[in-house]
Amino acid sequence: MPPPPTPATRPAPTLPDELIEEVFLRLPPDEPSSLVRASLASSFWLSLLTGTSFSVRYREFHDAPPMLGFFYSWLHDDRPDDEGDPPVQRFAFTTKFGARIPEVEEWDDYEALDCRHGRVLFENPFGCPAPLFVWDPMTGCTRYLEKPDGCWGDGATVVCAVSGCDHRLCDGGPVRVVFFMTGDGDGCVAHVSVALLEMDDAWSESSDLDLELEWTLSPGLELEATHAFIPEIMPPVLIEDALYFMLSIVDGVCDMAILKYDMASDSLSLIDLPDVRSNGLPLKDHSFIPMAMGDGNLGFAQVDGLTLNLWSSSIHTGAEGLASWTQHIIVDLKNLLPIQNPEKSLRLIGSVEGSDIIFITTDLGIYQISLKSLRWKKLWKSEKFSALIPYMSFYNPQERINPYDEAH
Repeated sequence: MPPPPTPATRPAPTLPDELIEEVFLRLPPDEPSSLVRASLASSFWLSLLTGTSFSVRYREFHDAPPMLGFFYSWLHDDRPDDEGDPPVQRFAFTTKFGARIPEVEEWDDYEALDCRHGRVLFENPFGCPAPLFVWDPMTGCTRYLEKPDGCWGDGATVVCAVSGCDHRLCDGGPVRVVFFMTGDGDGCVAHVSVALLEMDDAWSESSDLDLELEWTLSPGLELEATHAFIPEIMPPVLIEDALYFMLSIVDGVCDMAILKYDMASDSLSLIDLPDVRSNGLPLKDHSFIPMAMGDGNLGFAQVDGLTLNLWSSSIHTGAEGLASWTQHIIVDLKNLLPIQNPEKSLRLIGSVEGSDIIFITTDLGIYQISLKSLRWKKLWKSEKFSALIPYMSFYNPQERINPYDEAH
């Protein structure tokens, strides 16, 4: 007898389109290669994942953008002679993603000053082909510009210029570059200059340098100070419409302060730090950082030996917009982080705005710590960085995966 006929196989059940989208919404944003691989599976998935509707929902679902990597700068005497040949100078990929890397002349001479809202501000101390340029790694757009006239001892930053933007999906929009300068001598005067830049494909395809861009100079404010200040090398922090720069005194008195620039009112003010000196000793370099806390307040973190102290202050009340500082976290880092040599100084080198995450170096590596949960992870090998600037952004799966893999 012939064998019985094989029953017809039923096609595998398929999920409704709306459920497929719900699954993709839950892919972790700090692993952008997952979205890329999914987009390559079929033309329908590619269309879904690269559509504007999904991009908006994905950003709303995850709220805060993930860290895809970080820029860094070296301490003055510790920069290695040979940094290798990475795709982006002084940038460490912590995930696989395809940044659109520009063709920049003298790329090795540029160093990141700040990174915010998906854009990076670079400076070239030699000024060739231009002292500054802004880069959007997701779109590849770049803009070159000169510094304001007469700047020295300066601090600079870049911020999104779109009013009311939640900064989840502002790639390609205009940005503000903010530069502030301090005069010398008693009763020093601080000035702020602001440039508005369009960041779009037209500028990306243009080879013209925007060296004639007009800076808008603020009226300036005479600060109630008896000493000259200069900004620290760390980037400022942004809270609502105000930027907070760390300043240090340069004329014989070891002291620090915070300069607040309110972009809404175009005004400047000086803010005293909390009393953080133990045993009457001055603050040490890289032992402190300002923070934009997750609750919207201004924070100040400081390491004293193996102890981490955190203060916070409301930005809405008190003199000059600030209430008194309140210390609310003291952490014994010796019992938290791997530390081989407790005699070696720990250094604070950065933070993530709008969160309670800081970056700290020990003799065994660079660590990321959540001050809320006290969870930590090793981010990089031990390096003598002076600043770590996180690159926070959602990823568009239309871009390619970057072959430069994290090897640390």
